[in-house]
Amino acid sequence: MSPIGLIGLIIGIPSLVLLAYVFIRGSTGLRRYILTRIVMTLPMVFILGSLVFLIMRIIPGDPVRSQLGPKGTPEMVQQIRQQLGLNDPLIVQYGRFLGQMVTLRFGNSLIGGHRPIVNEMSERFPATLELVIPASVLALIIGIFGGALAASRRKRTMDYAWRIYAVVIYSLPIFWLGLMLQLFFGVRLNILPISGRIDPIIATTLIHRTNIYSIDALISGYWPALLSVLQHLILPTITLGLILSGVFVRLTRVNVIETLQMDYIAAARARGIREHILVYSHALKNALIPVITLIGLQVAILRAGAVLTETVFSWPGMGSYLVERISSRDYTAVQSVITVFALLVALISLAVDVIYSLVDPRVRY
Repeated sequence: MSPIGLIGLIIGIPSLVLLAYVFIRGSTGLRRYILTRIVMTLPMVFILGSLVFLIMRIIPGDPVRSQLGPKGTPEMVQQIRQQLGLNDPLIVQYGRFLGQMVTLRFGNSLIGGHRPIVNEMSERFPATLELVIPASVLALIIGIFGGALAASRRKRTMDYAWRIYAVVIYSLPIFWLGLMLQLFFGVRLNILPISGRIDPIIATTLIHRTNIYSIDALISGYWPALLSVLQHLILPTITLGLILSGVFVRLTRVNVIETLQMDYIAAARARGIREHILVYSHALKNALIPVITLIGLQVAILRAGAVLTETVFSWPGMGSYLVERISSRDYTAVQSVITVFALLVALISLAVDVIYSLVDPRVRY
Protein backbone atom coordinates (compact mmCIF):
# COMPACT_ATOMS: atom_id res chain seq x y z
CA MET A 1 0.00 0.00 0.00
CA SER A 2 1.27 3.50 -0.82
CA PRO A 3 2.17 5.98 1.95
CA ILE A 4 -0.80 8.20 1.10
CA GLY A 5 -3.05 5.14 1.27
CA LEU A 6 -1.84 4.33 4.77
CA ILE A 7 -2.37 7.92 5.85
CA GLY A 8 -5.84 7.82 4.30
CA LEU A 9 -6.66 4.79 6.45
CA ILE A 10 -5.28 6.47 9.58
CA ILE A 11 -7.43 9.56 8.98
CA GLY A 12 -10.41 7.90 7.32
CA ILE A 13 -11.21 5.10 9.77
CA PRO A 14 -11.60 7.36 12.86
CA SER A 15 -13.66 9.80 10.74
CA LEU A 16 -15.99 7.03 9.57
CA VAL A 17 -16.35 5.74 13.14
CA LEU A 18 -17.21 9.27 14.34
CA LEU A 19 -19.78 9.79 11.58
CA ALA A 20 -21.33 6.35 12.22
CA TYR A 21 -21.63 7.15 15.93
CA VAL A 22 -23.27 10.48 15.20
CA PHE A 23 -25.74 8.97 12.75
CA ILE A 24 -26.70 6.30 15.29
CA ARG A 25 -26.84 8.48 18.41
CA GLY A 26 -27.34 11.97 16.96
CA SER A 27 -30.55 13.86 16.41
CA THR A 28 -32.41 14.03 13.10
CA GLY A 29 -31.36 17.65 12.69
CA LEU A 30 -27.69 16.77 13.11
CA ARG A 31 -27.93 13.98 10.53
CA ARG A 32 -29.58 16.35 8.09
CA TYR A 33 -26.91 18.99 8.75
CA ILE A 34 -24.05 16.55 8.10
CA LEU A 35 -25.60 15.35 4.84
CA THR A 36 -26.14 18.96 3.75
CA ARG A 37 -22.51 19.85 4.51
CA ILE A 38 -21.25 16.86 2.55
CA VAL A 39 -23.40 17.78 -0.45
CA MET A 40 -22.28 21.44 -0.25
CA THR A 41 -18.63 20.39 -0.23
CA LEU A 42 -18.83 19.08 -3.80
CA PRO A 43 -19.78 22.38 -5.52
CA MET A 44 -17.28 24.25 -3.32
CA VAL A 45 -14.42 22.05 -4.53
CA PHE A 46 -15.72 22.25 -8.10
CA ILE A 47 -15.84 26.07 -8.07
CA LEU A 48 -12.42 26.39 -6.46
CA GLY A 49 -10.87 23.92 -8.89
CA SER A 50 -12.43 25.71 -11.86
CA LEU A 51 -11.08 29.08 -10.69
CA VAL A 52 -7.58 27.65 -10.32
CA PHE A 53 -7.87 26.06 -13.78
CA LEU A 54 -8.71 29.41 -15.38
CA ILE A 55 -6.22 31.49 -13.40
CA MET A 56 -3.30 29.17 -14.15
CA ARG A 57 -3.99 29.57 -17.87
CA ILE A 58 -4.42 33.32 -17.74
CA ILE A 59 -1.15 34.14 -15.99
CA PRO A 60 1.90 34.38 -18.26
CA GLY A 61 4.36 31.51 -18.61
CA ASP A 62 4.63 28.15 -20.34
CA PRO A 63 5.44 24.95 -18.40
CA VAL A 64 7.13 23.38 -21.43
CA ARG A 65 9.43 26.35 -22.06
CA SER A 66 10.12 26.52 -18.32
CA GLN A 67 11.20 22.89 -18.39
CA LEU A 68 13.28 22.99 -21.57
CA GLY A 69 14.90 26.36 -20.93
CA PRO A 70 16.67 28.36 -23.65
CA LYS A 71 17.88 25.19 -25.41
CA GLY A 72 14.36 24.10 -26.35
CA THR A 73 13.65 24.57 -30.04
CA PRO A 74 10.15 25.55 -31.24
CA GLU A 75 9.76 22.05 -32.70
CA MET A 76 10.59 20.42 -29.37
CA VAL A 77 8.19 22.74 -27.53
CA GLN A 78 5.33 21.94 -29.90
CA GLN A 79 6.02 18.21 -29.73
CA ILE A 80 5.92 18.12 -25.93
CA ARG A 81 2.87 20.37 -25.79
CA GLN A 82 1.10 17.97 -28.13
CA GLN A 83 2.08 14.99 -25.98
CA LEU A 84 0.82 16.68 -22.82
CA GLY A 85 -2.44 17.82 -24.41
CA LEU A 86 -1.67 21.52 -23.97
CA ASN A 87 -2.56 22.23 -27.61
CA ASP A 88 -6.08 20.90 -27.12
CA PRO A 89 -8.94 23.42 -26.96
CA LEU A 90 -9.50 24.90 -23.51
CA ILE A 91 -12.87 23.18 -23.14
CA VAL A 92 -11.22 19.79 -23.80
CA GLN A 93 -8.53 20.49 -21.17
CA TYR A 94 -11.24 21.58 -18.73
CA GLY A 95 -13.22 18.37 -19.29
CA ARG A 96 -10.07 16.31 -18.74
CA PHE A 97 -9.40 18.22 -15.53
CA LEU A 98 -12.94 17.59 -14.21
CA GLY A 99 -12.58 13.88 -14.92
CA GLN A 100 -9.29 13.75 -13.03
CA MET A 101 -10.76 15.69 -10.12
CA VAL A 102 -13.78 13.39 -9.81
CA THR A 103 -11.63 10.24 -9.85
CA LEU A 104 -8.89 11.80 -7.67
CA ARG A 105 -6.25 10.51 -10.06
CA PHE A 106 -5.03 13.98 -11.10
CA GLY A 107 -2.99 12.78 -14.07
CA ASN A 108 0.74 13.35 -14.60
CA SER A 109 2.96 16.29 -13.79
CA LEU A 110 3.86 18.56 -16.70
CA ILE A 111 7.50 18.81 -15.60
CA GLY A 112 10.09 16.70 -13.82
CA GLY A 113 9.70 13.49 -15.79
CA HIS A 114 5.89 13.65 -16.01
CA ARG A 115 5.41 11.45 -12.94
CA PRO A 116 1.90 10.66 -11.65
CA ILE A 117 0.91 13.46 -9.29
CA VAL A 118 -0.52 10.98 -6.78
CA ASN A 119 2.97 9.52 -6.40
CA GLU A 120 4.49 12.96 -5.88
CA MET A 121 1.87 13.86 -3.29
CA SER A 122 2.49 10.52 -1.55
CA GLU A 123 6.02 11.74 -0.92
CA ARG A 124 5.12 15.32 0.04
CA PHE A 125 1.85 15.05 1.99
CA PRO A 126 3.29 12.94 4.86
CA ALA A 127 5.99 15.58 5.39
CA THR A 128 3.36 18.31 5.76
CA LEU A 129 1.33 16.11 8.10
CA GLU A 130 4.39 15.49 10.25
CA LEU A 131 4.90 19.24 10.59
CA VAL A 132 1.31 20.45 10.96
CA ILE A 133 0.19 18.04 13.69
CA PRO A 134 2.85 18.90 16.33
CA ALA A 135 2.60 22.60 15.41
CA SER A 136 -1.16 22.49 16.01
CA VAL A 137 -0.69 20.71 19.35
CA LEU A 138 1.90 23.29 20.42
CA ALA A 139 -0.39 26.17 19.41
CA LEU A 140 -3.31 24.70 21.37
CA ILE A 141 -1.24 24.00 24.50
CA ILE A 142 0.23 27.50 24.59
CA GLY A 143 -3.01 29.19 23.56
CA ILE A 144 -5.39 27.38 25.90
CA PHE A 145 -3.30 27.36 29.06
CA GLY A 146 -1.86 30.81 28.39
CA GLY A 147 -5.35 32.23 27.86
CA ALA A 148 -6.66 30.53 31.00
CA LEU A 149 -3.70 31.81 33.02
CA ALA A 150 -4.25 35.35 31.74
CA ALA A 151 -7.95 35.18 32.62
CA SER A 152 -7.22 33.92 36.15
CA ARG A 153 -4.83 36.88 36.68
CA ARG A 154 -7.05 39.48 35.04
CA LYS A 155 -5.68 43.04 35.09
CA ARG A 156 -2.44 41.86 36.65
CA THR A 157 1.08 41.64 35.25
CA MET A 158 0.57 38.08 33.98
CA ASP A 159 -2.58 39.09 32.11
CA TYR A 160 -0.88 42.03 30.42
CA ALA A 161 2.13 39.89 29.52
CA TRP A 162 0.01 37.26 27.78
CA ARG A 163 -2.07 39.87 25.96
CA ILE A 164 1.08 41.55 24.65
CA TYR A 165 2.46 38.15 23.66
CA ALA A 166 -0.70 37.28 21.72
CA VAL A 167 -0.66 40.52 19.72
CA VAL A 168 3.08 40.53 19.04
CA ILE A 169 3.43 36.85 18.08
CA TYR A 170 0.47 36.93 15.71
CA SER A 171 1.78 40.11 14.08
CA LEU A 172 5.21 38.67 13.29
CA PRO A 173 5.80 37.54 9.69
CA ILE A 174 6.20 33.79 9.86
CA PHE A 175 9.20 33.77 7.53
CA TRP A 176 10.98 36.37 9.70
CA LEU A 177 10.42 34.35 12.86
CA GLY A 178 11.71 31.23 11.11
CA LEU A 179 14.84 33.02 9.90
CA MET A 180 15.54 34.42 13.37
CA LEU A 181 15.24 30.97 14.95
CA GLN A 182 17.55 29.57 12.29
CA LEU A 183 20.07 32.33 12.89
CA PHE A 184 20.07 31.96 16.68
CA PHE A 185 19.74 28.19 17.26
CA GLY A 186 21.25 26.94 14.02
CA VAL A 187 24.01 29.44 13.18
CA ARG A 188 24.97 31.12 16.45
CA LEU A 189 24.49 28.23 18.89
CA ASN A 190 24.76 25.45 16.29
CA ILE A 191 22.57 23.10 18.31
CA LEU A 192 19.70 22.47 15.87
CA PRO A 193 19.53 21.78 12.13
CA ILE A 194 18.03 24.58 10.04
CA SER A 195 16.71 22.69 7.00
CA GLY A 196 15.42 19.34 5.85
CA ARG A 197 13.54 16.56 7.64
CA ILE A 198 16.37 14.19 8.56
CA ASP A 199 20.11 13.80 8.27
CA PRO A 200 20.79 12.78 4.63
CA ILE A 201 23.09 9.91 5.63
CA ILE A 202 20.54 8.45 8.05
CA ALA A 203 17.74 8.91 5.50
CA THR A 204 19.42 6.44 3.12
CA THR A 205 19.25 3.66 5.74
CA LEU A 206 15.71 4.35 6.98
CA ILE A 207 12.98 2.04 5.69
CA HIS A 208 10.19 4.25 4.31
CA ARG A 209 6.78 2.71 4.92
CA THR A 210 4.54 5.75 5.49
CA ASN A 211 6.97 8.58 4.57
CA ILE A 212 6.20 10.02 8.02
CA TYR A 213 9.76 9.66 9.18
CA SER A 214 9.02 9.65 12.92
CA ILE A 215 6.55 6.76 12.50
CA ASP A 216 8.90 4.91 10.15
CA ALA A 217 11.72 5.22 12.70
CA LEU A 218 9.47 3.97 15.50
CA ILE A 219 8.27 1.01 13.45
CA SER A 220 11.84 0.09 12.53
CA GLY A 221 13.20 0.74 16.02
CA TYR A 222 15.82 2.97 14.40
CA TRP A 223 16.45 5.36 17.31
CA PRO A 224 19.20 7.51 15.71
CA ALA A 225 16.76 8.24 12.87
CA LEU A 226 14.02 9.18 15.34
CA LEU A 227 16.40 11.53 17.16
CA SER A 228 17.41 13.16 13.89
CA VAL A 229 13.76 13.59 12.84
CA LEU A 230 12.82 15.19 16.15
CA GLN A 231 15.80 17.56 15.98
CA HIS A 232 14.80 18.68 12.48
CA LEU A 233 11.18 19.15 13.61
CA ILE A 234 11.90 21.50 16.51
CA LEU A 235 12.47 24.81 14.71
CA PRO A 236 9.71 24.59 12.06
CA THR A 237 7.24 23.31 14.67
CA ILE A 238 8.03 26.19 17.03
CA THR A 239 7.78 28.70 14.19
CA LEU A 240 4.36 27.56 12.99
CA GLY A 241 2.99 26.76 16.45
CA LEU A 242 3.94 30.09 18.03
CA ILE A 243 2.35 32.15 15.25
CA LEU A 244 -0.97 30.32 15.61
CA SER A 245 -0.96 30.33 19.42
CA GLY A 246 -1.68 34.07 19.63
CA VAL A 247 -5.26 33.66 18.36
CA PHE A 248 -6.02 30.88 20.83
CA VAL A 249 -4.61 32.90 23.75
CA ARG A 250 -6.95 35.81 23.07
CA LEU A 251 -10.02 33.68 22.41
CA THR A 252 -9.48 31.44 25.46
CA ARG A 253 -8.87 34.44 27.73
CA VAL A 254 -12.07 36.21 26.68
CA ASN A 255 -14.23 33.10 27.06
CA VAL A 256 -12.75 32.09 30.42
CA ILE A 257 -13.34 35.62 31.77
CA GLU A 258 -16.94 35.48 30.56
CA THR A 259 -17.46 32.04 32.11
CA LEU A 260 -15.96 33.10 35.45
CA GLN A 261 -18.69 35.73 35.75
CA MET A 262 -21.53 33.20 35.54
CA ASP A 263 -23.76 32.30 38.48
CA TYR A 264 -22.60 28.69 38.89
CA ILE A 265 -19.01 29.91 39.29
CA ALA A 266 -20.13 32.39 41.97
CA ALA A 267 -21.95 29.56 43.74
CA ALA A 268 -18.83 27.39 43.57
CA ARG A 269 -16.75 30.21 45.05
CA ALA A 270 -19.27 30.54 47.86
CA ARG A 271 -18.75 26.84 48.65
CA GLY A 272 -15.03 27.52 49.10
CA ILE A 273 -13.70 25.84 45.96
CA ARG A 274 -10.20 27.00 45.17
CA GLU A 275 -9.70 29.50 42.36
CA HIS A 276 -7.38 27.36 40.24
CA ILE A 277 -9.90 24.52 40.36
CA LEU A 278 -12.65 26.90 39.27
CA VAL A 279 -10.54 28.14 36.35
CA TYR A 280 -9.06 24.91 35.03
CA SER A 281 -11.72 22.35 35.99
CA HIS A 282 -14.94 24.33 35.56
CA ALA A 283 -14.58 27.51 33.54
CA LEU A 284 -12.03 26.23 31.04
CA LYS A 285 -14.21 23.32 29.92
CA ASN A 286 -17.06 25.61 28.91
CA ALA A 287 -14.68 28.18 27.43
CA LEU A 288 -13.22 25.55 25.07
CA ILE A 289 -16.41 25.29 23.01
CA PRO A 290 -15.72 28.42 20.90
CA VAL A 291 -12.06 27.35 20.67
CA ILE A 292 -13.12 24.07 19.06
CA THR A 293 -15.00 26.04 16.43
CA LEU A 294 -11.96 28.23 15.79
CA ILE A 295 -9.80 25.16 15.15
CA GLY A 296 -11.79 24.45 12.01
CA LEU A 297 -11.50 28.05 10.85
CA GLN A 298 -7.73 28.04 11.44
CA VAL A 299 -7.12 25.11 9.09
CA ALA A 300 -6.82 27.38 6.04
CA ILE A 301 -4.49 29.75 7.92
CA LEU A 302 -2.47 26.75 9.08
CA ARG A 303 -2.01 25.64 5.47
CA ALA A 304 -0.88 29.12 4.42
CA GLY A 305 1.56 29.23 7.31
CA ALA A 306 2.86 25.77 6.43
CA VAL A 307 3.67 26.96 2.89
CA LEU A 308 5.92 29.72 4.25
CA THR A 309 7.40 27.53 6.98
CA GLU A 310 8.27 24.76 4.54
CA THR A 311 9.87 27.27 2.19
CA VAL A 312 12.03 28.83 4.92
CA PHE A 313 13.18 25.48 6.34
CA SER A 314 13.50 23.68 2.98
CA TRP A 315 10.88 21.23 4.27
CA PRO A 316 9.84 18.92 1.39
CA GLY A 317 6.11 19.09 2.02
CA MET A 318 3.01 20.04 0.06
CA GLY A 319 3.59 23.75 0.65
CA SER A 320 7.04 23.86 -0.90
CA TYR A 321 5.78 21.54 -3.65
CA LEU A 322 3.00 24.01 -4.46
CA VAL A 323 5.45 26.93 -4.61
CA GLU A 324 7.75 24.98 -6.96
CA ARG A 325 4.92 24.04 -9.29
CA ILE A 326 3.46 27.55 -9.40
CA SER A 327 6.90 28.87 -10.37
CA SER A 328 7.12 26.27 -13.15
CA ARG A 329 3.51 26.85 -14.32
CA ASP A 330 2.73 23.17 -13.77
CA TYR A 331 -1.03 23.51 -14.22
CA THR A 332 -1.90 19.92 -13.37
CA ALA A 333 0.06 19.80 -10.13
CA VAL A 334 -1.22 23.16 -8.87
CA GLN A 335 -4.84 22.21 -9.60
CA SER A 336 -4.38 18.89 -7.83
CA VAL A 337 -2.81 20.37 -4.70
CA ILE A 338 -5.50 23.06 -4.40
CA THR A 339 -8.20 20.40 -4.78
CA VAL A 340 -6.66 18.29 -2.02
CA PHE A 341 -6.36 21.35 0.23
CA ALA A 342 -10.02 22.22 -0.37
CA LEU A 343 -11.13 18.69 0.49
CA LEU A 344 -9.05 18.69 3.68
CA VAL A 345 -10.45 22.03 4.84
CA ALA A 346 -14.01 20.88 4.15
CA LEU A 347 -13.56 17.54 5.94
CA ILE A 348 -11.85 19.04 8.99
CA SER A 349 -14.47 21.77 9.22
CA LEU A 350 -17.21 19.12 9.13
CA ALA A 351 -15.44 17.03 11.79
CA VAL A 352 -15.10 20.10 14.04
CA ASP A 353 -18.82 20.83 13.71
CA VAL A 354 -19.66 17.25 14.65
CA ILE A 355 -17.32 17.33 17.66
CA TYR A 356 -18.85 20.69 18.65
CA SER A 357 -22.30 19.11 18.75
CA LEU A 358 -21.00 16.25 20.90
CA VAL A 359 -19.20 18.55 23.35
CA ASP A 360 -22.16 20.91 23.75
CA PRO A 361 -25.48 19.00 23.75
CA ARG A 362 -27.35 22.34 23.65
CA VAL A 363 -26.35 22.75 19.98
CA ARG A 364 -29.23 22.03 17.64
CA TYR A 365 -28.99 21.87 13.87
